[in-house]
Amino acid sequence: MSDSYQILQNYWHAVATSKSLESDILSVKLLEKDYVLWRTPDGSIGASLDICSHRQAPLSKGHLEEGCLRCPYHGWLFGDEGQCLEIPSAQKNLPIPPKAHLEFIQTQEKYGLIWMCPGDPHSPIPEVVAENDDSFTRINTEMQIWNVDSTRMIDNMLDISHFPYTHRGTFGIEQETVVPKINLEQLDETFFGYGYEVKINNVGATKVMSGGGDDVLKLFMTTGFALPFSILSTMSYETGVEQKLFMTAAPIQEGKSAYTFVLWRNDDLNALVAPNRTIADEVLELELAVVLEDQMMLEKLKGRLPLEHGALVDVQADKPSLEWRRRYKELTSS
Repeated sequence: MSDSYQILQNYWHAVATSKSLESDILSVKLLEKDYVLWRTPDGSIGASLDICSHRQAPLSKGHLEEGCLRCPYHGWLFGDEGQCLEIPSAQKNLPIPPKAHLEFIQTQEKYGLIWMCPGDPHSPIPEVVAENDDSFTRINTEMQIWNVDSTRMIDNMLDISHFPYTHRGTFGIEQETVVPKINLEQLDETFFGYGYEVKINNVGATKVMSGGGDDVLKLFMTTGFALPFSILSTMSYETGVEQKLFMTAAPIQEGKSAYTFVLWRNDDLNALVAPNRTIADEVLELELAVVLEDQMMLEKLKGRLPLEHGALVDVQADKPSLEWRRRYKELTSS
């Protein structure tokens, strides 16, 4: 494991959606290690390395018994905090060896996501205030696996100069190519970034997303980051519609990441825009198309994003990425 991954173990990473762990066992990979997740009887999450303490069998291939995890090899049974509860081959009165217990991994559920911290958390899960605002409704999407390093994903999420080119198939065709001067600031208690105004092609699904208006519409946005790999973009339309887009990546290994995005909107997501077609359907279809455009581009880029000063040619439009790289390098070098 690299030095940076050793440090990243002490931060929260979104590894799965809550929906994906409703009733079964789940195997996930984070920072080059395999983990197993399962639901306990009280609905909380058990998490451990995906390896039995006995003969190193993958516990994710086992099954659940009343919220406890049964190893598929010799049937050892583990509880919600990794404690070994039963060794079937052992005589009943013998104590269970202390080394039989699994290392318990900390988890939290927030925003419909399962977050995991293999080490000692150095900071909380990024706070999205819309989650506690009754005027907003949340939409979750599935966890995706990208053949892209998480560092490159954050660089992309902070960038607007690629909009007119990478996103020509969705909203970017009317985008100005020149990026105005960017001023970085603390956007709230969690996210650091910048605000900007863009011109969007407001037709089709985009018009549903914006709440109407002209075919070319101005949109005010803020985009900020929270270390290590989370981004929040707020889109404020002239129509009064507001959308929060939270994006987060989790490093599986170099060049491979788990990714998902979560949306909050302040309009009626269940309103019909066509027979059997809601605002939520239109918004998700567009956002997933935008994400696919980014994925297709980013998967052409190899390895980690260089962090060293002068390793890349940067211009004024790259100012947000430069600041994230500076802070990320500082974090992973500490």
